[in-house]
Formats: sequence, structure tokens, C-alpha cells
Amino acid sequence: MQFLALITLALPAVAELLRPSGISVSLNGTNYFLSPSLQQTLPKSLIPATIATDSLVFVPVTIVGKKTAQKDLSKVFSSWAQKDDVWQPAFSELVVLLKSPGCKSTTTTFKDGIKSAVSCWNKAPEIPSGPYFLDPYRGSLHQVYRLYDDFSGSFLESLIQSPDGTFQTLPAHAPGSSSLSIGVPSRLYFTRTKEKPLAGVRVGVKDLYDLKGVKSSRGNRAWYNLYPAANKTAPAIQNLIDAGAVVVGTQKLSQFANGENPTADWVSYLAPFNPRGDGYQGPSSSSSGAGASIATYPWLDLAVGSDTGGSIRGPAGVSGVFGNRPTHGLVSLDNVMPLSPKMDTAGFLTRDPEIWAAAQAAMYKKNYTTFSKEKVKFPRTIYTAGFPANDTPEGAMLRQFANDLADFLATNVTEYNISQHWASAGPKSVRNTPLTELLNVTYAALITKQQIALVKEPFFRDYAATHDGRTPYVDPAPSARWAWGESQPDAILNEAIRNKTIFMDWFNHDVLPKDKDSQRCSSSILLYTQGPGIFSRRDVYLDPPSVPFGWSLSRISIFSEAPDSVYPIGEVSQFSDITGRNESLPVSVNLLVARGCDGLVPRLAQDLVGLGLLKIPKTGGINMLNGVWEHSISETNTWCSRFIPFLQKLDYEDLVFTTHIALG
Repeated sequence: MQFLALITLALPAVAELLRPSGISVSLNGTNYFLSPSLQQTLPKSLIPATIATDSLVFVPVTIVGKKTAQKDLSKVFSSWAQKDDVWQPAFSELVVLLKSPGCKSTTTTFKDGIKSAVSCWNKAPEIPSGPYFLDPYRGSLHQVYRLYDDFSGSFLESLIQSPDGTFQTLPAHAPGSSSLSIGVPSRLYFTRTKEKPLAGVRVGVKDLYDLKGVKSSRGNRAWYNLYPAANKTAPAIQNLIDAGAVVVGTQKLSQFANGENPTADWVSYLAPFNPRGDGYQGPSSSSSGAGASIATYPWLDLAVGSDTGGSIRGPAGVSGVFGNRPTHGLVSLDNVMPLSPKMDTAGFLTRDPEIWAAAQAAMYKKNYTTFSKEKVKFPRTIYTAGFPANDTPEGAMLRQFANDLADFLATNVTEYNISQHWASAGPKSVRNTPLTELLNVTYAALITKQQIALVKEPFFRDYAATHDGRTPYVDPAPSARWAWGESQPDAILNEAIRNKTIFMDWFNHDVLPKDKDSQRCSSSILLYTQGPGIFSRRDVYLDPPSVPFGWSLSRISIFSEAPDSVYPIGEVSQFSDITGRNESLPVSVNLLVARGCDGLVPRLAQDLVGLGLLKIPKTGGINMLNGVWEHSISETNTWCSRFIPFLQKLDYEDLVFTTHIALG
């Protein structure tokens, strides 16, 4: 990097060709990447004589700001070691105190046994506290990124954001088995404020959102190689960046956001690994990288997904994390690849409901009603639908959660059957037509007809123009769907929109209307489950993908446009024939509230965590919620014989009942 910088000065005509792009270093066995951007220049008078200023070796430095007293350094460093994964004691070889009253340059030894030179910079500019590397020759300070191995295969690109708002691929790689290295900045550089509520929050972004300067794949290799980097960041993501979020990379999705299973369906790219259970479970789809990464990496705070037919809720459920499909239309989806604009939404997966609430407020802005600072009058009615039987561990766990929630809200639980309600009180003109018939092809018609026109046709046309009339390779799932859509008359789209609207108007008026009290917002909460806690091995060969016909509870939100969110409520232990041990699988519950009442859901989650009724999920595959609902192998076999028929009746849109869940 030093050599390149010198040549750049000598030959300005080729400066762009030789622009420094950062450098990788290792400190005490931890891999780092030095930002190519200069943070500040340290006066040479502050560099101890023990450090050679004519050296090309970078020196670890700790900057301590906010007028910290010199006597408090040990306490400060102990605190940093607890809350930051980038800083380590080795960075205290040189400590620079900014504007510290009574500071005296000295040499000292902290409790970690590291001999440190302490320098006082009394007229320092504003520099974020934290770890840096110093180029002693120039005095330049560079912020650092810690490099992590993406061993779950969740990411497509590792990114760093430039000061001009564009992104560039992180040009660094740490040891890993056929995996990317993801760079994360120190949490110490950031301070959350009212204006920057997401300052320092590390975010992965599903690879269907445009990021300025970044090439996208949409899950297809031909697409990645055909189109240039985006020239604008999608507004939904820009809202997060404006709130201080740090985008660390783009994440894998099933191709063109269509539902896919890991074995055979994922052809262009390898499906991410879900860490739950034995580590060889399917991640669900289409926000597969989002779910797998949040369940795997403690260094990642938030993942942005999209949900058309379950693409956030499915991965959140099998990963045992929080996730939300918001009210439709809360944020612009410009510069986002569509599956069906009539149903597409932007949402999140995370382990922390506080970050969840802040991220929703930042992304949805004025369209989002937050309940973070007021006493909420939560809904007075709780409905449950489609829960498994009480004599199953999952059924008992779900009912216990519903009863605990009812106690907290001082109300009762009522079982609800939407098909019966429709038959008795649906719109007179269609109530004699069951929902399973009225809405059987609605989802399939919307996603195929709209995506063919908006994605497939321009993609094939552009590819043919540059490849001598050839067609690009497309995975089996989108191919099957598009083929069916092309075989249908155009009128099927208008019919699908009509049937969706009929259901939407009825549901939002008769089933889950808004409450007249704005502090309550939703009249009711509807609970159901699509995360039953069963193994869904990724190495099972399944039937070829089919068109996603049918009706299920998970489609209520996509047709009604009401928000549908996932809470992880527990876990069960089942025997894995891969590991030969009992392994933990998550159990989750879905919550539906009235359209426009999204803010109730993360606020309720925060309150339930505070009461101990929900737990913050951990990463990895063992005891993710610190409590496993144990049962024996014989009980597991009995449970499976009871639960598989229950799943088959639900007919989720892309549920492959042999073992895999693929939503999209």
C-alpha cells in the first residue's frame, strides 16, 4: 500500500489505476482489514521514539476520546473488551488520549500485561474512539475492520462503504473453507443518537436490493455477469444507512426470490447452511442468507429480507429468530427486484427486538407508528388458529405462550377457524366458494404474471442481445413457475387481483380491523404457527419443484396486506441421524395484527422479553434459547406420526411435506 501510494503521487495520470484499496494484517492471530480511507493524521510529536517513523510496518493504536480521564483507562478498556469484538488489548501499544484534562504522556502497563505508551493530544480534532492502525511514516490513522469467515455460506459479496456513499467489494480474505471474509468495523466508532438510532448496527442485505457501486446476482450467475453495478442505492436501504446502519455485505437468496430447496433447486449458488439442529437443515427461502446469518453470527445484528409469500417468515421460523412481513406498501421498493409488486414487502430478521423496532422505524419512517415510548393498550382479544394438538411438545409450548400472553394482556384466548368464519360471514356473493377454491391460484398467478413481465422478459431479451440469441440458465423452481404463468391467459392476473381484493376488504373489516383507540391500534392478535420444529434435511432428494397453488394461514397476510411477524418461543430436542445425538430445533409463533399496526409487534416482544416470557435467541445450534423442551426418541417418532398429517392439511404455499420448507 505504501508503494502504491508513492507511485500515485509521482504519476497522477494513472492515480485511478493505482488507487490504494486497503491492506490486510493479523494481530495476535486475529485478522483485520485497514480502511483505505484516511481517518486523521497523527502529529509526529505524539509518536513515541520507540516507534520508527521511517518504518513501513503499521502500528496498532487506541484512540480514547470524550475527555476521558487518564486514571480511568483500565476501566474503559475492560468495558470495551466486553462490548466490542474488534478492539483487543494489543491495540493499546500506543494509546492517544484526546482532550483529556490533566493528561501526561507516559509509559504504563495495563492489567493485560501490555506495555503501553500514552500520548496526550490536547488540540485533537473529533476522532471516534476505538482501534486504529497507524502508518508511522505519514502519521495516518486508519480505522479497522475485523475479518470473519462466512462459514455458513450466507453472503454473496463482502462490502465496505466509501465516504461518498458508494460501496466497494472488500478486497481481503482470511483463512476459510471456500467462503468469503466479512469485515465489520469496531462498535466503538459509533454513538447512537436520535438522528442516528442505528449507528454502528451491522446489516446484511438480501441481494435483490440495489446498492450503489455493487453488482447484483438476484440469485442467478448469468444475471450477475450481464448487468453492471447499480448506480443508486434502493431507498429502503438508504433509509437505514441514513439512520447510521453499516452494510457489511449482500446475502444469498433463492433465485429471483422464488421458493427453492437446498438439494437440486439451488443450481447457480449453494444454499446457505442453517445452524440449528445438526447444522445440515434447510434455511427456507427466499431470504435464506438473511435467516442463516442471523442464526449463525453473533457479530451480525440485522438482516434485510423481503417477503412476498413467506420469504422472511419461513427463514425466521426455521432459524429461531424474530422476523416481520410488514403492512404492504410501507416503504418504496424502487431499485428492488420484484416478485409481485402486489405482494412484495421489505422486512427484517434479527435476534434483538430493540434493534428490530429501531430498524422498522428507520426504514418505514412516517408510515410506521412506533409505540416505543408510551404505555401501550395492547389488543384485548387473542385468537389462535391451526395450532398442533396439546399432546405434542410444540402444541403444548404454543398454547402455553398463548395463555401467558393472555395473562399479560388480561384477556382470554379464543380458537379461530377462518374457513368456517368465511363460510358463515364472508361476502354474500362468494361465501359459498371456499377460500381453498377462491384463492387457490391467486398467489401463483400474481407472482408468475408479474415477474415474467418485469424480470424474465427483459432479462432474456438483454441476454440474447449480448449472447448471439442464446437464453440464460434459470433454476428449476422459477423455470417451472414461469412456464405455468406463460401457459395461462392474461385475464388470470386481473382475476387474481380481484379475488385478493375481496379477501383483503373482508378480512380487514370483519376479522382484524383497527381499534378505534389509536394507542391500542389493533382490535385483536391472531396467532398461528408455520415453524413446527421438525428436521428438514438439506441432503434429501425431492420431487421437482411445482407451481405454488393453494391456501394456508401463512397467506392471510399476503392477501390482506396486514403485518405478520415471527417470534421464537422455544425449542425441542430431536434425534439426528447425522450427529447421532439429540439436537435442538426452534419453535416459533406467527402474530398477525391489524394493517398499519406494525409498531405493536416489536414493542410487545420487548415487553415479553422484559417479563421473561420470550428470550433473546443465541447463535448456533445448541440451546439457542437456554431451555430445551426434551423428549425421548420414542416420543419423537410418535409426535412425527401425528404432526405430518397436520402439516399436510395446512398446504403452505411452497411447503414440501417430505421435510423441506421453501417459501417465496
